[in-house]
Amino acid sequence: MRYSGFEVIKQALRGHRGWGPAWRDAAPRSEYDMVIVGGGGHGLATAHYLASRYGITNVAVIEKGWIGGGNVGRNTTIIRSNYLLDGNEPFYEMSLKLWEGLEQDINYNAMVSQRGIVNLIHTDAQRDAFTRRGNAMILNGADAELLDQGAIRREYPWLNFDDARFPIKGGLAQRRGGTVRHDAVAWGYARAADGRGVDIIQNCEVTGFVMDGGACTGVETSRGTIRAGKVGVAVAGNSGRVMAMAGMRLPIESHVLQAFVTEGLKPILPGVITFGAGHFYVSQSDKGGLVFGGDIDGYNSYAQRGNLPVVEDVCEGGMAIMPMIGRARLLRMWGGVMDMSMDGSPIIDRTHIDGLYFNGGWCYGGFKATPASGMAFAHLLATGRPHDTAAAYRFDRFRTGRMIDEKGMGNQPNLH
Repeated sequence: MRYSGFEVIKQALRGHRGWGPAWRDAAPRSEYDMVIVGGGGHGLATAHYLASRYGITNVAVIEKGWIGGGNVGRNTTIIRSNYLLDGNEPFYEMSLKLWEGLEQDINYNAMVSQRGIVNLIHTDAQRDAFTRRGNAMILNGADAELLDQGAIRREYPWLNFDDARFPIKGGLAQRRGGTVRHDAVAWGYARAADGRGVDIIQNCEVTGFVMDGGACTGVETSRGTIRAGKVGVAVAGNSGRVMAMAGMRLPIESHVLQAFVTEGLKPILPGVITFGAGHFYVSQSDKGGLVFGGDIDGYNSYAQRGNLPVVEDVCEGGMAIMPMIGRARLLRMWGGVMDMSMDGSPIIDRTHIDGLYFNGGWCYGGFKATPASGMAFAHLLATGRPHDTAAAYRFDRFRTGRMIDEKGMGNQPNLH
């Protein structure tokens, strides 16, 4: 079934009894051309682009839980391409362009809302840094606009301008940035891939890799052995644990990143804003709740929950720029497990094991990168060559010293 306005009207007249499942809950077969380990946004996007762009449909996506239960459904939904370095900006700009056409591509309402994002400026030095970032964005084909304090006052008059510890001097805006409904991204990619013949296999945990003559030829799972010509791993915060089954130690640590949502409020926040003197970012959902987050928890963990000191720190950041947030009641909080790389940038590369490929190390950037990550990983799996925009995301950059220190904070994941 193809979704359309006409189909909605037709089903309404029939009492909505004709809707079918969005995708098949497939049982695993014994062999596929390719197996993607990880049914999150990146794994599902990879399967979709393998099928739609490269015609490879004998593919299985294996997920240990249910579709949408991992980080793809546990983030703050922000999309943007306001990066600085050459290794990152073209990639994230490609991702933003893919977001712009996503709903037509997958025939699914992912609620892509390009409401804009503004990074607030609090010092003269920060204005210089954001001017440089904006110029780098424009040179790579992205949009960027430097705003003075007057422009920020007109758009966000309720921010704390006059008696703030960190006075607001302006901001860097990307009007094409915004938000997307996170779980709809997973559902839409799953439905699109399934429609082209990909098997989406839920509740199927990988317990090991099948090795023949030093090459990876499949996976051992809780539902039996599955053979494959190539195996791609895209499991986010579980990257270290899963790749250890293949004898690999990754330059990645797993940390918890908490997110929060308040009770529903009247429309107040037209776009996404970030606090430039700390780590706080906030937008308003279609239900009216303020959705926000901040720093990762400093300790290593695989738990999808956080701790109270970080809650306090994030709320302090919010209070510093918008004191009115202190009157909103916090409705719920949750955690995602972040795969923090040693330079704050991702890895999309083949491993030293023939037939085994890896996609991970996304740090804070995983959700916004979903379409480009899927496209680049599909290209690598289908052709054996890195995608042009992901050529810098190799394992060997840590050995050769070609790190992509986007945040400029070195090799401490808790500081990215």
